[in-house]
Amino acid sequence: QAPRLPGAGLPWLAERRREAIERFAELGWPSSKLEDWRHTSLLFLGDADFAPPAWGQRSVDDAIRATVAGLRADDENGHWLVFVDGRFEPSLSRVGALPAGAEVAALSELLDRAPDWLEASFGDAAAEQAPQALNAAFAADGAVVRLAPGVAVDESINLVFIAASGGAASHPRNFVVAGAGAQATIVEHYPGIGAQPDTGTQAASATAAGAADGGAATLTNVVTRIEVHADARITHLKLQQEHPEAIHLAAIDAVQGRGSSFASHSMSFGARLARNDITTRFDGEACETLFNGLYHVDGKRHVDHHTRIDHAQPRGTSREYYRGILDDAARGVFTGRILVGPGAIRTDAVQRTDSLLLSPRAETDARPELEIYADDVKCAHGATVGQLDEATLFYLRTRGIGETEARNLLTYAFAVEALLRIELLPLRRRAGAAIRARLPGAESMEALR
Repeated sequence: QAPRLPGAGLPWLAERRREAIERFAELGWPSSKLEDWRHTSLLFLGDADFAPPAWGQRSVDDAIRATVAGLRADDENGHWLVFVDGRFEPSLSRVGALPAGAEVAALSELLDRAPDWLEASFGDAAAEQAPQALNAAFAADGAVVRLAPGVAVDESINLVFIAASGGAASHPRNFVVAGAGAQATIVEHYPGIGAQPDTGTQAASATAAGAADGGAATLTNVVTRIEVHADARITHLKLQQEHPEAIHLAAIDAVQGRGSSFASHSMSFGARLARNDITTRFDGEACETLFNGLYHVDGKRHVDHHTRIDHAQPRGTSREYYRGILDDAARGVFTGRILVGPGAIRTDAVQRTDSLLLSPRAETDARPELEIYADDVKCAHGATVGQLDEATLFYLRTRGIGETEARNLLTYAFAVEALLRIELLPLRRRAGAAIRARLPGAESMEALR
C-alpha cells in the first residue's frame, strides 16, 4: 500500500514507514506473556482478516451524516474535522474562524502542503510498541492542530472518526502542538454509525471477515501525539462509542514543558475490545496533569487503560482517577504507573482506581503503581473493587423507589464523580447519556440529564 499512501514521495516518510513495518514484523501482536500486556492479549488479531478501507469507493450515506449531525447538535460553536474509515471527509467537516496563529487541518493535506515540520514530530518507530508501529506504517490521515505561542482557541476542536466499512482497518495519526502559553480543548469522538452505543451483549466471535458493512468487526488503531510547551494548557477528551464488534486500540503520548497543564479524559463505552495507552512526561518544572477515565462494559467486552505519568522534573503535580462499571462477564483492566525520577523533588502525585461490579461474573484487574527515586515527595495510590451497597438499596426501596430504579441511581452516582471532572459541558452531557442508555429501564433516568 505504501505507494498509494499520502506523502509517498517524501523520502523521510517512506523511510519511517519502512522502519515501522519492520518493527511490527519483529514484535508481532502483543501477547499476555509481555508485562505491559499481561491482561490484554492481541494474538487473536493475527487470525483476523482486516482489509484496507476502500477510499473513494464509498459514498457518505445518510446514516453517517445523521451521526455527525447528532454530534454537532451538542456543540454548534465548535470546530469539526470528520474522518470516515481513516480519511478526511471535507463535506462533513467545518472549521470556523480561527485566531491568527492557529491551524486545524488534515494530515493528508499538510503532507502535500507543508510536510517538513512533521518529520520531527512523527516519532521513532524503534521506540514504539507493536500497534503504534503498525500505525506509523499505515497512517494515511489524521488531524493536525498547531497553535503559535500565546494563541487561545476558545471553541472546542472536535475530531470525529467513523469506522464505516465492516472488516476494514484504519490507522489515524493525530498531532497537537501547543506553543508557549497557548490554550485549546480537543475532543476525539469515535461514534457508532447512526445510533447510540449498544445496550446488549456482545457476540463471542473474534473474526473480522464475512459480514456486511456495519456488522463485521472494524479495527481502529489511532495514535495522538501532543506537545504542550511552557505555560500552555491543553485539555484532551476522548469519547469512544464504537460498534459492538469493533476493536479499538489507541495511544495518547504527551510531552509537557515548564509550567504547562495537560488534562486527559477517557470515556470508553463501546467496542468489543478497547485498549488505551495514555502517557505524559514532565520535561520542565512545575507541570500539572489530570488523567480522568470512566468506562462501562457488559457482555463479554474488555476494556484496558494503561497509563504512565513520568515526573522527570521537580515540583510536578499529577492527579489520576479511573472508574469502571462492569456487568455480565465483562472485564476491565487498569495498569497505572507514576514514575518519580531522580531529582524530581516536591512531586505531588495521587493515583486512584475504583471498580463497581454489577455481576458475579464480571472481573477487574487493578494495578496502581508508584516508582519513586527522589526525596521530599508526596505520593499516594489506591484501588477499590466493590458492589452496590445493600443497605443503601434497602433505604431507597423503603422510600418507594423500585429495585431497578434504585440500582440505576446508585450506579449512575458512582459514575458522576468522573463526569463532573469534565469541564466541557456538551461532552459531559453526552458521556452521561451514554451511561444512562446502558442501564436497565433507561427511560426512567432521563430526569438526571
